[in-house]
Amino acid sequence: MARSDFLFTSESVSEGHPDKVADRISDEIVDLFFREGEKAGLDGSQIRVAAETLVTTNRVIIAGEVRGPEISHAQIEQAARNAIKDIGYEQTGFHWDTAEIEILLHAQSADIAQGVDAAGNKDEGAGDQGIMFGYASNETADLMPAPLYYAHKILESLATARKAGEGEAIKLGPDAKSQVTVKYVGGRPIGVTQIVLSTQHVDEDLTSEDVRKIVEPYIVGALPKGWISDQTIWHVNPTGKFVIGGPDGDTGLTGRKIIVDTYGGAAPHGGGAFSGKDPTKVDRSAAYAARYLAKNVVAAGLADRVTIQLSYAIGVSEPLSIYVDAHGTAKVDEAALEDVLFKIVRLSPRGIREHLQLNRPIYARTAAYGHFGRKPDGDGGFAWEKTDLVEKLKAHFA
Repeated sequence: MARSDFLFTSESVSEGHPDKVADRISDEIVDLFFREGEKAGLDGSQIRVAAETLVTTNRVIIAGEVRGPEISHAQIEQAARNAIKDIGYEQTGFHWDTAEIEILLHAQSADIAQGVDAAGNKDEGAGDQGIMFGYASNETADLMPAPLYYAHKILESLATARKAGEGEAIKLGPDAKSQVTVKYVGGRPIGVTQIVLSTQHVDEDLTSEDVRKIVEPYIVGALPKGWISDQTIWHVNPTGKFVIGGPDGDTGLTGRKIIVDTYGGAAPHGGGAFSGKDPTKVDRSAAYAARYLAKNVVAAGLADRVTIQLSYAIGVSEPLSIYVDAHGTAKVDEAALEDVLFKIVRLSPRGIREHLQLNRPIYARTAAYGHFGRKPDGDGGFAWEKTDLVEKLKAHFA
């Protein structure tokens, strides 16, 4: 039997964290290929991007393989500079205008292409083998685990205030990390026992106490009313000064924050990163599909929380397996639910791409504050967060 009373902790990192700077640049390249491909009249299904980014002191290195429209190094470089500028880096050791950018993108391997591309009677295959997980829980309005959900909200609110030049928040820098320990009673989150926030600041004279005065109102505002008590323990910039931040303080790489990107450790992760990949890479698209299915199962009231696993083989179009675990909260038979999910959404790479309309420039916005638990955008961004399968699911189990 699962424990009902416990503490659980998740962390988040801001858009200015070195790894997130790398994720953002990689996803900007994905978006660039989709935008330019549309201008060139290319079918989005023919675009391939696998872009990895490394960032360090005044240096950005972009490597990987691509296929699609003709895009110059100057366009890629400008996309990277625009991303760094939007994040807010204008410091001596990492500046959007002066950082050296090296581009090492090459054509996609023909061996990979022959397995992935549709041809004749062969449907589009998965871009790699692997296992992907989706998760949903009714403990928050957006059906996400509470510790990660609120860790994201804290950093997002601070970034919004910083960029808007709001009050004392203007003294903060782009690089930050949060961590939230949530107390569960009877399986439900009821409060926060520990809060950790480390944030870069541009004023060298600020102490940890000064920083806490700046950030505390935003942290309180991001959490549910009453979740912070006199017993809540705060750790704000516990090491003291945090002036040198971002890629000048630590090297960043694409794909190093996969638990932050998903469920904060509350659910399994297949191991594959998301950023920098077009949707033929099931590391990304099938993880989105698994979340989509899980969210709709919980939204339909068929379980209070659920984990869904999908598995794929490179070059093979249909998933090898689907597994549903409702952690003892299922209102219907889990095996029957597996059958229904397989029927109502085609889970091949093409089926996922077409159902969620993933061949669009919608990826840069996913690079920070989580790929899940977000509101669907009008232009198709975060389409995997829609709950448009609820009525179909209910009808199957009526």
